Amino acid sequence: MTLRRFGVIATAVCVVVLVLVCLVVSGVLDRHASVALDKFTQLTAAIAAMLSYWRAGLARQGAARRWRLWMAAAMASLVVGLCAWIWGQVFLGVALPSSTLAQLGFMVVPALTLCAVVVLSHGGSGTFPGNRSRLVIVLDGLIVVGSLFVLTWVSLLESMVRAWATTGLGFASVVAHPASYLVMLVVLLVSSWTHRSVRQLPVLFIALAGLAQSASGWVFAYLVSKGATAIPTVADIGFMVSPALFFLGSIAPSGTGRERGGSARLRAGELLHLLVPYLPMVVTGLFIVVGTATGVRLDPLEIYAGLSVVLLVIARQLLTLIDNVRLLDQLRESRERLRHQAYHDPLTGVANRALFRERLNAALAGPSPVVVLFIDVDGFKDVNDNHGHAEGDEVLRIVASRLQRCVRAQDVVARLGGDEFGVLVDGYPQPPEEIGRRVLEALREPHRTAAGAHEVRASVGISHRGAFDPSLTADDLLGQADAAMYAAKRLGKGTVVVHGSVEAGVGAEVGPEMGPEMDPELT
Repeated sequence: MTLRRFGVIATAVCVVVLVLVCLVVSGVLDRHASVALDKFTQLTAAIAAMLSYWRAGLARQGAARRWRLWMAAAMASLVVGLCAWIWGQVFLGVALPSSTLAQLGFMVVPALTLCAVVVLSHGGSGTFPGNRSRLVIVLDGLIVVGSLFVLTWVSLLESMVRAWATTGLGFASVVAHPASYLVMLVVLLVSSWTHRSVRQLPVLFIALAGLAQSASGWVFAYLVSKGATAIPTVADIGFMVSPALFFLGSIAPSGTGRERGGSARLRAGELLHLLVPYLPMVVTGLFIVVGTATGVRLDPLEIYAGLSVVLLVIARQLLTLIDNVRLLDQLRESRERLRHQAYHDPLTGVANRALFRERLNAALAGPSPVVVLFIDVDGFKDVNDNHGHAEGDEVLRIVASRLQRCVRAQDVVARLGGDEFGVLVDGYPQPPEEIGRRVLEALREPHRTAAGAHEVRASVGISHRGAFDPSLTADDLLGQADAAMYAAKRLGKGTVVVHGSVEAGVGAEVGPEMGPEMDPELT
């Protein structure tokens, strides 16, 4: 529905309701006719709202569907309560208060509406996402209502309840109906600031309907506590207007619209979310402190209600602390994951060139001997060409895994690019050629994958620093290892060349005169 069309319908509904309200409270009709017109107007609007919410819910999906179906259930409860009330007050003439079924139907409405608000806020984006945010919102509402209850009980409600308790109806029916709407309004207020999905026109009309119900509910409670057996029709205006507002909420166009000043609004929402449950509690606490200092005595109900509010605040803080710890853990995990992705090869999981270079610079800053192996996988191109890139990737994973197993845990294995790997050994306990021999032995076995076995070898170039030399850089060692690797490729597959000597296969060594620094073609 467009906003213009809704405006026309809303204007018509408001005019009709205004005319009916004026007719009911003007005294033109007799008492019985006024009550009948009042209640049947409420029942008609409630039925229209129930059907409208049900139809709108069936036409949608997800959270937009669920919250409207919850509202349809709330309106069905209101219809049941009104039917029971009309039967007792209009047809049977039962004295106030009315039947238990009517009271139960009325009190279930805000509870179901609260479920709809929670579903709506959980289904959209919010400042405080997560399953616990719904519970925190409910706790905020209970803390506010509990604080206000203690405040009003000390100042006003105690005399009302004592007067009404003599009628036999009991405490629950006195304050449960308007207080439950008060909880709903507080939850709506907090949710509208912390969840953008709640900031829409239908929710505004729901809030206005709850405000009207709560206002007339408190007036009703006060009058009955004074012994009234007939409520003036003017006190029933909120009850009469509320179903019409619920109906307008069912047909109002949804959508949060464009946010203006989003970041500032978000900060205001976060501040309100933090302060809402504590401000009324502070005011109530100051009121009680001043009252007790001037001689006011607290009865057990006031003490227990105050302790309940404190326990709710503690529960809310515990949930907030749990959420903060969880968010910190997620942030830590996210940082570790990003760091791992920045310094590790995504295909093989070993270090990448950046981490290898960082660790090499750190090793060169110390006094320990340092060995760098530059490894080129021979025969890898044939695997890629004949079996596809997926098979080639699997072979690279096997190579990386074998390289990790043939060195110590503190040594660094890195994929430097393509089919080239590097190994950094800091403080090696054996001669450099022994490390190269272990690498050749590790890669000699066939590389078995799901598609078969592949024979690949490696050409290994090694450079090393025996004693601390501040003039030797990471580029120097990498360049020497790279040149030694190319010398190994010239000698054939499965060969290790140490900068300054050559080891063919796993056997005989060739003297320094064949080293890469002595070969002019390698420089």
